Amino acid sequence: MHAHFKDKSILVTGAGRGIGKRLAIGFAKLGARIGLLARSKAELDAAHLEIEHSGGNALRIRADVCDYEQVHTAVDRMRVHYGHIDVVICSAGILGPIGPFLDNQMKAWMETLQANLFGVANTCRAVIPSMVERRSGKVIVLAGPGAETSRPNFSAYAVSKTAVVRLAEVLADELSESNVQINCVGPGGTYTSTTDEILHAGGRAGWKETEAASQVRVTGGTAPEKQMELFQFLASEHSNHISGKLLNVTDDWKKLQHGSVGHGMYTLRRVQKS
Repeated sequence: MHAHFKDKSILVTGAGRGIGKRLAIGFAKLGARIGLLARSKAELDAAHLEIEHSGGNALRIRADVCDYEQVHTAVDRMRVHYGHIDVVICSAGILGPIGPFLDNQMKAWMETLQANLFGVANTCRAVIPSMVERRSGKVIVLAGPGAETSRPNFSAYAVSKTAVVRLAEVLADELSESNVQINCVGPGGTYTSTTDEILHAGGRAGWKETEAASQVRVTGGTAPEKQMELFQFLASEHSNHISGKLLNVTDDWKKLQHGSVGHGMYTLRRVQKS
């Protein structure tokens, strides 16, 4: 599968840290040209340095996904630099307020939707038109716990991630004739700054979340290789028949490489074959 990324251009939002940074570095190692998009200059510089040191090719783009004009300018800049964008990975996001909904500050609640939902919508709106024009493109959106099931004490995050999955389903239907695929990935528990946020919140997060976060901190959570494998599949032409799906790293997704995927499978309804 590796050869397919030689000279492919991949835009990664939220590339300064966490899963976004890991994916950016992973795809750069496979020969892809990476557009690193994030708000923090220091984090962008660090990710860029890591890629350049290992012989990769990356472009730093400072932008806030909440601002459509900034995203549009960023996408234009990457096109000028690399010619076009083959794949976009939407990884920018925040955890938002932790604790019961009735205790949440509405400003922080709305900001979470702004970052996690509107950020993805802005990115899709800026990137997809030229993909449709070229009749080729992949959009992969990071979903997360709360998209598949209820997530008490994380209402803003859960609602935003659920909404993003439905946005992907709608876009997949609208783009079905364009050879542009959009899918969501549940990356599994992974050690990032959000793990520390949950642990720091303690009782407000609830004992289940705190226990899971402690476990992730000790073990590191889902192996990056396992995540990378699924992202590689969805970024490659091997997944051209899959769109509008929510795939979890724990799903038996390899069987989908050669099989057809039923309309209701791996969607927000999560209907599996019996």
